[in-house]
Amino acid sequence: MSIKENLEKIGEKIRLRSELAGRNSGDITMVAVTKTVEEDRIREAIACGVRIIGESRVQEAKEKYGKLSNEVIWHLVGHLQTNKAKDAVKIFDLIHSVDSVKLAKEIDKQARKAGKVQKVLIEVNLSGEETKYGLSPEEVIPFLKDISKLPNMKVEGLMTMAPFYENPEDCRPYFRRLKELMEKVKARKIENVEMKYLSMGMTNDYEVAIEEGSNMVRIGRAIFGSER
Repeated sequence: MSIKENLEKIGEKIRLRSELAGRNSGDITMVAVTKTVEEDRIREAIACGVRIIGESRVQEAKEKYGKLSNEVIWHLVGHLQTNKAKDAVKIFDLIHSVDSVKLAKEIDKQARKAGKVQKVLIEVNLSGEETKYGLSPEEVIPFLKDISKLPNMKVEGLMTMAPFYENPEDCRPYFRRLKELMEKVKARKIENVEMKYLSMGMTNDYEVAIEEGSNMVRIGRAIFGSER
């Protein structure tokens, strides 16, 4: 199938799952993950209506940003090393993967130098897998209190990666827990912390994630036939 056909198929699945959950599909933001995807194929996706590009690595994003920067909004969906924060702040509208005070302070510092307020999501590791980045659910509220006073960084929600299962239904408990955590954070009314986005769901499991409250899905393989 072509990229256009893939996007149409994804759009229909998002619409159907949103309806099943009693939600408006227009409230779901799709991030097209372009890790390892060639520039011409990204342009094809943009021509078909893709407006948000998600990159996993800052270096790869830098190379593409110079050629495509004015056409799309850029999100960092992969792990961010502290020493790459300066470049990340220059490129990305939203960083999905903040998970340490050290990183948060560096982002704030670089954003101040760049004259912007950097929007970020907090990455949560719900499975406890050592191969995954992110805070444990218990760490999230204390962490948010620690970083909420940083003037050049704004928390706008939470992100997670569920474990990979052949049956996407097995991911459901993880997505449900992140939604519950989001509601707990909202109830605390922490200054400078907004729970606007719940970034969860990828190619294999985004339909289940939408049913459980996701309003931002990160899809690569289903669009491009490449890595998710």
